Amino acid sequence: MSSGEISLFALDASRDFGERVGAHLGIPLSAHEEREFEDGEHKARPLVNVRGKDVFVIQSIYSDARQSVNDKLCRLLFFIGCLKDAAAARVTAVVPYLGYSRKDRKTQARDPVTTRYVARLFEAVGTDRMLTLDVHNLAAYQNALRCGADHLEANKLFVEYFAPLVRDDAVAIVSPDVGGIKRAEQFRRALSETLGKEISTAFMEKYRSKGVVTGEAIIGDVKGRVVIIIDDLISTGTTMARAAKTCHMLGARKVFAAASHGVFTGAASQVLTEQALEKIVITDTIPPFRLAPDLISDKLIILNAAVLFAQAVQRIHSGGSIVELLEI
Repeated sequence: MSSGEISLFALDASRDFGERVGAHLGIPLSAHEEREFEDGEHKARPLVNVRGKDVFVIQSIYSDARQSVNDKLCRLLFFIGCLKDAAAARVTAVVPYLGYSRKDRKTQARDPVTTRYVARLFEAVGTDRMLTLDVHNLAAYQNALRCGADHLEANKLFVEYFAPLVRDDAVAIVSPDVGGIKRAEQFRRALSETLGKEISTAFMEKYRSKGVVTGEAIIGDVKGRVVIIIDDLISTGTTMARAAKTCHMLGARKVFAAASHGVFTGAASQVLTEQALEKIVITDTIPPFRLAPDLISDKLIILNAAVLFAQAVQRIHSGGSIVELLEI
């Protein structure tokens, strides 16, 4: 059952994405105000009545030149709190990229579990549901949140892109580390069923210690195949570049990289020029503003996740199934 009439907001930093979601829904973004104060503080408020409404607020949480991860997180939290104070019936935080989701466990003594702390902040301001795409650790995300936790996957978008591209090729799906094997297997199965043929799988060893990544062995056969390396995100690009180079050395015909989120930090523009990488396929949860323009035009393919979020918003509002939405 829906909770009253739907209202869709997008905070300024995610307005482009929000407008595309709204266009797919046939709903204009509701008006709101964001103000900056001289001392660095800020406020946001809806400019329309939200009493009794089913409200969705869109904000991707990543750093850019204007706002840090913390800025965007605080703005979203404060706006949700404001909506609840204004008697919205239900507020869903629509977060295409959820910052801090990688810090989901203790890896050293006295480490923080930041994913859990962020979940508590969303709960504290009265968030009723969260909706995001391909978090780093799904179990940690679902266990951290005590409010509703909906989760989308980009597999459907990747299958739609790659299926016609590799229809006549022998294909191998590669996870760049052991932790991503389940993600790679889900994609392999979906692509295999769509194409009606067997697709092999492989994974690369990877060891990380104090920020240093080592390990170059590939477990599985990639020789003579088109390889798709799949991960949840690309940050510095080092993991993808290493995996692509190794696959190429082992005889792969072509190597593609696919990731739900293009974070692209540090020297990613240089690292991802790796000649073994044919194309880099991401979704539009984060604009690729950190990449060099020539790399974007030569190698980057951006898939439209806004339509997937629009369909999910409609299903949440009407009581439909998110699971059915993700079926391929």
